[in-house]
Amino acid sequence: MKTYYRPMPRLGPHVPKDAVPLAGGWLRFSDVAALRRGQAPEVISVRDLPTEILDHLTAPRAPIAGCDMGRPHLMGILNVTPDSFSDGGRFLSPDAAIEQARAMTEAGATFVDVGGESTRPGAQTVPVDEEIRRVETPIRSITTELRVPVSIDTRKAAVAEKALDAGAVLVNDVSGFTYDAALAAVSADRKVPVCVMHAQGDPQTMQAAPRYDDVRFDVYDFLETRIAALTKAGIARDQIVVDPGIGFGKTKEHNLALLRDIAVFHALGCPILLGASRKKFIGTLTGADVADTRMPGSVAVALHGAAQGVQILRVHDVLETRQALTLWDAVEFGDP
Repeated sequence: MKTYYRPMPRLGPHVPKDAVPLAGGWLRFSDVAALRRGQAPEVISVRDLPTEILDHLTAPRAPIAGCDMGRPHLMGILNVTPDSFSDGGRFLSPDAAIEQARAMTEAGATFVDVGGESTRPGAQTVPVDEEIRRVETPIRSITTELRVPVSIDTRKAAVAEKALDAGAVLVNDVSGFTYDAALAAVSADRKVPVCVMHAQGDPQTMQAAPRYDDVRFDVYDFLETRIAALTKAGIARDQIVVDPGIGFGKTKEHNLALLRDIAVFHALGCPILLGASRKKFIGTLTGADVADTRMPGSVAVALHGAAQGVQILRVHDVLETRQALTLWDAVEFGDP
């Protein structure tokens, strides 16, 4: 039976002497939960880990788009769409998009993630030409004026090519590179890092009664398979970021299970991206029915991710999340 290894990170300066770095970053761990389908967790010492798993859990992650993965980063969300679930229509014009990107980078975003097709539940597919029209000018303006790394949030190879021509340096595919077979080849040819996300179904159908044997392990296995496919396509493993896909074909219970054990994905040996900002499950738990009133819950989830070693936090509310992270870091690790 397959075993999944979830490191148990320690915060602050008081850690056991035998603790080792988690992904070469800001956390250390000395114990690991060995997880198996249908069985109770078993806590084991880091000394008892298989060599390959220990290497995956401890090895420093390579920089992504020039950004050091030894600390948590904020990826600001910029939807240049009329129908995104939280901010649809607000940043459709190039001027509005560049101003939002400027505000996010000044607030502390390391990356700006530009998307021209809504992937909210029930969203319709956008024609390629229209998606390109929405993203091309904002990306060119952001990379020229702000010189911040831009990721293109798309499922389509043709869109990615135009976005990369405009200055994008990372491809972020919510379909896990399963929607358009040419997208992996484009990413490999252009030698750019990628983010591979798990989703069950497509945006039109994904919330229609999603089911899993165990969502944690099913998502892990999917990402493991996709990493193998992407490396076979010519993308370097150390340039692959993994995203468990909170809210993409998951119930509230699925999302909470993934968040609770998100550290298990470090065993894949890749940086982790967490995109839970303003998602519906936050509103379900708190009664915040309107998406842009879910900032406090979104910040809480981001802090949880940082405490589990997540390297990239994809958020709408950059200023608030950066302030929370600064205080968290000062309390846990000492004000520099």
